[in-house]
Amino acid sequence: MDYREAGVDIQIGRSFVEKIRQGVESTYRKEVLGSLGGFGGYFELPQNYRNPVLVSGTDGVGTKLKIAQTLNQHRTIGIDLVAMCVNDVLTCGAEPLFFLDYLATGKLNLQQLSDVVEGIVEGCRLSDCTLLGGETAEMPGFYQVGQYDVAGFCVGIVEKNKILDGSKVKIGDIAIGLASSGVHSNGFSLIRKIVEINGLDWSDGREIFDGKTLGEVLLTPTRLYVKPILEALNSGIEIQAMAHITGGGLPENLPRCLNKGQSVVINPQSWDVLPIFRWIAQSVQISQPSLFSTFNMGIGFVVIVPSQQTTLTLNFFERQGIPSYQIGQVVEGTGEIIINS
Repeated sequence: MDYREAGVDIQIGRSFVEKIRQGVESTYRKEVLGSLGGFGGYFELPQNYRNPVLVSGTDGVGTKLKIAQTLNQHRTIGIDLVAMCVNDVLTCGAEPLFFLDYLATGKLNLQQLSDVVEGIVEGCRLSDCTLLGGETAEMPGFYQVGQYDVAGFCVGIVEKNKILDGSKVKIGDIAIGLASSGVHSNGFSLIRKIVEINGLDWSDGREIFDGKTLGEVLLTPTRLYVKPILEALNSGIEIQAMAHITGGGLPENLPRCLNKGQSVVINPQSWDVLPIFRWIAQSVQISQPSLFSTFNMGIGFVVIVPSQQTTLTLNFFERQGIPSYQIGQVVEGTGEIIINS
């Protein structure tokens, strides 16, 4: 008896590394030392920082994976994984430097996991972030054949005196919402329950979603905000704070970037709600507070700017191809988000 008979094929593991090598190394920044395959990844700090601070973040994709695995569509999951990490790190003003992934599966399927890594590579390219390394675990008996899980870890860098931590936010500042590409990577347990109790199928919905199926709409990858946000910071726009709108929606995430004694009044009529969120609201009895505390509702990222820079900021992101909206204003309060009905 050998390891292969126990369910782990070392040779397929080697083949997998060779299959993804070219894509992974295409993400390398100039600071990378060495190549893929070592026990660790080496990355020199960029030279244009005077007092650098490293910022780290980690995340996964959640039960969105269940839909990808049911539909056998895996290319966008990797983009989601990168986006959930780099968008978090970005909120303090940090430039993402490198990314690590962890893939676990019951039986290594070369094509399936190569598609996942292809998405990770694309997400790193779109963020100018190196895919520095990772781990692939074949765990027979723990995951069913065809099942896998993914997790990611990102490190970024920011000048110490430029860290955005909410201390610059003032009463009267404006919250600018940047459009999401869809549901992103949160709230899928509720969506899957909606599909189950309504007896729906992932192939339904073409008449609602402009010819796309429900599954296709839900697998739309999380939008990456890295390049436009970093360009905005370098353009002179006075961004006082930022928030990535993930699990918990605006009510949970926006307070994380405020100063003491502040709240934000949100006008939900100020932006375009995507069809997928209207479908969710119509498919099950759910209150507005529950919707906003579960989903991003069409706003994937928020920047807070002085009121006199509102038009400048809106015009900048429109030129970047990201719909943006004046969604609210900072007021005196105790950290709550007030959503006008």
